[in-house]
Amino acid sequence: MTTLTEHPIDTVIDIAIEARIAGLDWSAISNGLDTEGWAHIPALLTPAECRDATAMFAAPDGFRSHVIMQRHGYGQGEYRYFAYPLPPLVAALRSGLYPHLAPLANDWHRRMGLPADLPADHDAFIARCHADGQRRPTPLILRYGPGDYNRLHQDLYGAHVFPIQAVVLLSDPRTDFDGGELVLTEQRPRMQSRAQVVPARRGDMILFAVNVRPQAGSRGDYRVTMRHGVSTVRAGERHALGIIFHDAA
Repeated sequence: MTTLTEHPIDTVIDIAIEARIAGLDWSAISNGLDTEGWAHIPALLTPAECRDATAMFAAPDGFRSHVIMQRHGYGQGEYRYFAYPLPPLVAALRSGLYPHLAPLANDWHRRMGLPADLPADHDAFIARCHADGQRRPTPLILRYGPGDYNRLHQDLYGAHVFPIQAVVLLSDPRTDFDGGELVLTEQRPRMQSRAQVVPARRGDMILFAVNVRPQAGSRGDYRVTMRHGVSTVRAGERHALGIIFHDAA
């Protein structure tokens, strides 16, 4: 429903994205997340939407922070955190994906002995974050050039953590850049780490575990720790859109 603060085009974007998200095979997506810790959604955004999102990086307004990775030891490259109000596309992805992920997130919490009380609605979850001082928006857009990379990390930001996040590749690996693959690692108890390189094309979304997830074993569920990063970009320029569902302290 349109509010007095919304522009009609914002509502069109919301409806289009929400319809696209609702039409996904959420049973298969949840199964992939549950068994591997990640799921691949091809062509969620159109090439035009990817171009428009990429153009946001250079916009003079609409961001709360600009981070140069090498200054903090995060790798090389840069990213910008959006400010509230979020751009319509970003807001629609965040609010549209959350209700489909919340049941699995609660199941993961239950299996790991954590409170399984994540709200079904994203606004209610954000209200919980804000009530405890996590008020800074976390969706971001990232840019990598030749030689840039992102070290393995976890996007936690505070006590309230939604256990799944998303990234959308905005650039075309066939024409815009070379290298720069999304890398996921998992650490199981008493085992060496396992790395996976996730292939993606422009407009594809990858959903993956933020921190820990349960894994069924012979003696019940145990915790798997996951991290993510980006391999070195060998040529060209790579942009990506990150959707994190909890806000930052």
